[in-house]
Amino acid sequence: MGAGHAHTLYRRGHSPIHALPPHCKLAAVLAFVVVVVSTPREAVWAFGLYAVLIAAVAAVARIPAGFLLRRLLIEVPFVAFAVLMPFVAEGERIEVLGTSLSVSGLWGAWNVLAKGTLGVAASVLLASTTELRALLLGLQRLKLPSLLVQIASFMIRYGDVITDELRRMSIARRSRGFEASGIRHWGVLAKTAGALFIRSYERGERVHLAMVSRGYAGAMPVIDDVAATPAQWARASALPLTALAVLLSAVCLTG
Repeated sequence: MGAGHAHTLYRRGHSPIHALPPHCKLAAVLAFVVVVVSTPREAVWAFGLYAVLIAAVAAVARIPAGFLLRRLLIEVPFVAFAVLMPFVAEGERIEVLGTSLSVSGLWGAWNVLAKGTLGVAASVLLASTTELRALLLGLQRLKLPSLLVQIASFMIRYGDVITDELRRMSIARRSRGFEASGIRHWGVLAKTAGALFIRSYERGERVHLAMVSRGYAGAMPVIDDVAATPAQWARASALPLTALAVLLSAVCLTG
């Protein structure tokens, strides 16, 4: 299975986290996110412990804090949504610095921010310590439907190709004196999008025919399959199991 180029989130290293098989890390991150989402929002201290766990994993993986924090900016739209919740939600209200805020909205904002940030941080750590090609192999190892894995593989492989195609079309427009400067140029941009879709579709047809001519029968061959030892599974499960212990404590204390 291809997709051999590295992605911008990946940070090369030789840490114990990097060395874990990809399907172990995928399962561990999924389990961790499920535990975080299941935690009662009132257990504020539990989310603090989850953050400590993420920081510990980042330290073991030798991922700098700045690297991790910069990539957390992807959740800014969700932060903006969460900030609005105390102002628009209904129910009991309290005064904060002279501003009337909804109590349920404040709890909702905290719930979105805490769980969303921890989930994104865990995903960033996964991407930072695992190459794209390895992630695809991990998904296949976890028995994700083969068709979905293949779609993801081709999306990664040909994303840059389609982007380069769009860049060449943009250069061709500018070389002919075109500059998009208002609504009257939207028709040209729409035609560009249509032409890009047609070119991409035709490229897909050619690639599929080339694959069929080389023996493709609905499944991609696995060149190097990575098996995990019980010790590797145990190391990978340390994060979700510790988080599960925190969740059980939180449920007992809030219940």
